Amino acid sequence: MTEIEIRALISGGESLDVEFKGEERRPLSDGDLIDAVVCLANRSGDRPGYVFLGVEDDGRITGARPRHGEGNTDPSRVQALISGRTRPSVSVQVSLHEIDGKPVLVIRIPPLRLPVGTTDGKYLRRALGGDGKPACLPFHFHEMQSLQSSRGVLDYTAAGASEATWQDLDPLEFERFRRRIRESQGRGDAALQDLPDIELAKALGAVEANGAVRVIRVMGLLLFGREEALHRHLPTHEAAFQALQGMDVKVNDFFRWPLIRLMDEIEARFRARSQEAELMVGMLRVGVPDYPERAVREAVANAFIHRDYTRLGAVHIQWHADRIDISNPGGFPEGVRLDNLLVTAPRPRNPLLADAFKRAGIVERTARGIDTIFYEQLRNGRPVPSYDRTTDTDVMLVIPGGKANLDFARLVTEESRADRPLRLDDLLVLNRIWIDRQIDAATVAVLIQKTEGEARSTLQRLVEAGLVESRGEKKGRLYHLSAATYRRLGEKAAYVRQRGFEPLQQEQMIVQFIEKHGRITRAEAADLCKLGVRQAGHLLAKLVKAEKIKLHGTRKGAWYELRS
Repeated sequence: MTEIEIRALISGGESLDVEFKGEERRPLSDGDLIDAVVCLANRSGDRPGYVFLGVEDDGRITGARPRHGEGNTDPSRVQALISGRTRPSVSVQVSLHEIDGKPVLVIRIPPLRLPVGTTDGKYLRRALGGDGKPACLPFHFHEMQSLQSSRGVLDYTAAGASEATWQDLDPLEFERFRRRIRESQGRGDAALQDLPDIELAKALGAVEANGAVRVIRVMGLLLFGREEALHRHLPTHEAAFQALQGMDVKVNDFFRWPLIRLMDEIEARFRARSQEAELMVGMLRVGVPDYPERAVREAVANAFIHRDYTRLGAVHIQWHADRIDISNPGGFPEGVRLDNLLVTAPRPRNPLLADAFKRAGIVERTARGIDTIFYEQLRNGRPVPSYDRTTDTDVMLVIPGGKANLDFARLVTEESRADRPLRLDDLLVLNRIWIDRQIDAATVAVLIQKTEGEARSTLQRLVEAGLVESRGEKKGRLYHLSAATYRRLGEKAAYVRQRGFEPLQQEQMIVQFIEKHGRITRAEAADLCKLGVRQAGHLLAKLVKAEKIKLHGTRKGAWYELRS
């Protein structure tokens, strides 16, 4: 690591990935050092962790003591110590640096997939303590299961349910599963429809059987279990449907039903409350619902598929006046973050359960349910769904409601009928331009979670389709909706405001500004003409060349006045 990188991490303070161990008051023992490494190894996330020896809790650099004789610390011996006293052995990177004239020992712990303990059998994990600050807490067995599940090492739904028997499964739920396949319009696995109950359970991996059923897996209970069996064998499983009006709770129902029955119940309640506006596109009637049923179904199914069944807590579906909130215990699986949610490879926390939902035809076989949620919301003229309230312990999806933009929904339908279907990236960009009025390629890259080159390709495709126009050059290029698009969206005047003024008008505005105020800077010209600073500089240079204005000063101190 470079000194700049070390200072940057230290200046950020302690976090779930960074631990300071000062030795100002007393030397740090080898045992305490191993505890710190084990703690950082057992943390959520896919980033490396760091232990800094010689840095106090408040970030002061006080220096690490020599660990191997007078004035000597051998990083390779520290590395060997950690490897020898952790199980499984942790291979860390250890380096010694001189910061502000004082030695700092930096230990880099790579992301690990299995829980790590000391050779004495001590397990600690990095998490937020009761005071809201990062701390090293005891690491219990059920938390190890949860961590392994989020890292894709352990599928808890594939584990055997102790003492559960075949009699704990309900024949009606097997028939419900078959009905789902029949009604899935080809999305489900039709080969499962005619199988006997035991063969169906075996095909899904819900049981272990060789002639007779030997083991009922957790997934078997989740799909086919009787309600009393779920209470007894899987007390962590629960779902809640709540209808809220402000602070008033109109509906507050909790269920411990098998998942297919739960999906049926929630879909029925959704349909009873959902309303839609009518939109005519030519002779075609298009319904624009308050909330797209397909998006809500995918969201609820995702909550059941990805929830952490080792944790207490319910999957909550909360119907508010202006939104639907869907939450489930367990944060994002490892490697999934807010900034890669739309592009990362599917990583279900419970792969066996995810496969069963696909084979029933409940969710997309492509495993791109999040794309479906976003696409359905946007194509109906609704705001973008949000996962911003997600934490390390809970995933929270907010699906906004409110009044739909029917003109936007009409535009999407018209493009589709003209054999020019809009992709999810297109809808994301058009929605953002509609809100912000203009956008650049760098912003689009962040929005669609792809490279800037792919962002430019998306923008160019929209330009060629006549939906978007560009102005400016190179890095100063901005994009806004075309005149035709604004007309289709019912805002003709907005195009003129966004397109700005023609060059001759811009020149006149600059001259009039100087006549009134005596001088102008490049930043003032950019703000006045709604241009980028670089474009404003080109316009001012053109006026200087035409001998209409005179330049004074250089660079940031430059200003312009009228030529006398």
